[in-house]
Amino acid sequence: MNRVILMGRLTRDPEVRYSQGERTMAIARYTLAVDRRGRKNQDSNEPTADFINCVSFDKTGEFAEKYFHQGMRVLITGRVQTGSYINKDGVKVYTFEVIVDEQEFADSKNLSAGGNQAVSRQEPSGAMGDGFMNIPDGIDDPDLPFS
Repeated sequence: MNRVILMGRLTRDPEVRYSQGERTMAIARYTLAVDRRGRKNQDSNEPTADFINCVSFDKTGEFAEKYFHQGMRVLITGRVQTGSYINKDGVKVYTFEVIVDEQEFADSKNLSAGGNQAVSRQEPSGAMGDGFMNIPDGIDDPDLPFS
């Protein structure tokens, strides 16, 4: 089975091109910096990361073009594709990329936009400080789960 799930930050804005021919299609390329779990850089004690090349086609490519920006944390699923070619110097170059099937935001909209505060929720009217509704004494309601 060839299935990949990755979460990381975009190293730059996606590069999008459109195919030519009868049916044009968006092709978005971007790189995800994916932290290596539990590993630290020996010199600076910073987490190390792998930089994974990703390719999104058609609607997912258009979505990446419209909504993805450098620094955003995203979650993708897809499959690994490898290949090779001979460059202009006659050297064989091996490629490794993830062909994206699904992609989504991994942070809240507020955090993705550069904010650093968590999204606050308003408590409903009548709520006490602990988030429970204040039910007055003496109410006999058979639909209440307890009295």
